[in-house]
Amino acid sequence: MGVLMPTEIDPAAISRARKLRHAMTDGERKLWAELRQFRRWYGVHVRRRAPIGAYVVDFMIHAHRLAIEVDGQHHFEPERLCRDKKRDDWLASQGYRVLRSNTGEIFESFDGCIEQILCELDVTAGRPAPPTLDPSPQGGEEEGRC
Repeated sequence: MGVLMPTEIDPAAISRARKLRHAMTDGERKLWAELRQFRRWYGVHVRRRAPIGAYVVDFMIHAHRLAIEVDGQHHFEPERLCRDKKRDDWLASQGYRVLRSNTGEIFESFDGCIEQILCELDVTAGRPAPPTLDPSPQGGEEEGRC
C-alpha cells in the first residue's frame, strides 16, 4: 500500500468553506436534505461546501470525482459565467466532473435533479428507489432533467 499524501487545499478555501456552510441558499438546503441521505441509501459520502484547491464547491462526492453546483441568478451574468468556466476547467483538469443545476430547476424538477445525480453516480442499478424527501404537493412527479 502506498503512502497517502495530504491534499493540497488552500487554507483560505478551508476558512471560506466553513463560513459558507452556514450560509446555504434555500435551493442548496433542499438538495442537501436529500444528498445527506446518500450514504445510508447508496453508500455514497457527500460533502457540502467542500474545499478543493483554491475553490469551494457546493457539494462534492470525492469517490466518484463529482462536484455538484447549485447556481443562482448571478451565475448567468457574463463575468460569473467566465469565472465558472475557468473553475470547471480547473476541476476537470484535476479529474472531476461538474454537474450544475440552477435554483429554479431544484424547485421545479427536484426529482429530475436527483435522478440526474444518481445517473452520474451509476449507483441505482439493482437497488430500489429511496423515498423522496420532496414535500411538494405534486410529489415531484415532473420528469425534468437539470
